[in-house]
Amino acid sequence: MKTYTIHLIRHALTQGSIDGRYIGQTDEDLCKEGIDQLQQMMQDYDYPKVDVVFSSSLKRCIHTAAILYPDKTPIEMRGFEECDFGEFEGHTAAELEKYEEFGQWLSGGEEARPLNGESNSEFATRVCDCFVKTVDGLMKTGTQNVAIITHGGVIMSILSAFGVPELPMTEWLCPSACGYTIRITPSLWSKINKFEVINEVPAMPLTSSQEEMLWDYYGELPEEELNINWDEEGDYNV
Repeated sequence: MKTYTIHLIRHALTQGSIDGRYIGQTDEDLCKEGIDQLQQMMQDYDYPKVDVVFSSSLKRCIHTAAILYPDKTPIEMRGFEECDFGEFEGHTAAELEKYEEFGQWLSGGEEARPLNGESNSEFATRVCDCFVKTVDGLMKTGTQNVAIITHGGVIMSILSAFGVPELPMTEWLCPSACGYTIRITPSLWSKINKFEVINEVPAMPLTSSQEEMLWDYYGELPEEELNINWDEEGDYNV
């Protein structure tokens, strides 16, 4: 059965991230530390290869996409932009403690919102509608392996709404330049709008001992059970 793989990846560090500020709609670009960290992570870990890249239309996501996938032009989706934090935008939690609305917003609830910002319900609806439209497009075109470069709050909203295992938003936190790989099975998606969360991004390369264990395992299988395809570089795909 055909399945669809989506890699949800949070943008790399910005100065606002480092300072602990609420940066939502502000079009802040990556900082030097973020670029350096991402480039180092690309050397140390394996980021997935994809056919198509979607991205929030904000600079920090577009720039992250350009570094991770320089040969892909991202499809910009405004629905994948971060929450509008209203008058909380650009401030730290310490600076916002004096606002009663800040405490109410942190306590949760669908209609809780930053002062003059986007409510939790409005944000979740916008993000989830955009995700559903994206999945529909993948299925119509048969595009099976894509990345979505977006924001932490967007990833948390998508996974808490549709992900299996079913966990609250706070359980889907991820660091900058990291994320999750999900697998969509059309039958499950069409019945209950759920997908499987199957891995974290980036994935760590196999150690030499893990490779030995893998080959030992496949060496013990009957030949008719093996279906190994070799790529041009001599690596295996089972």
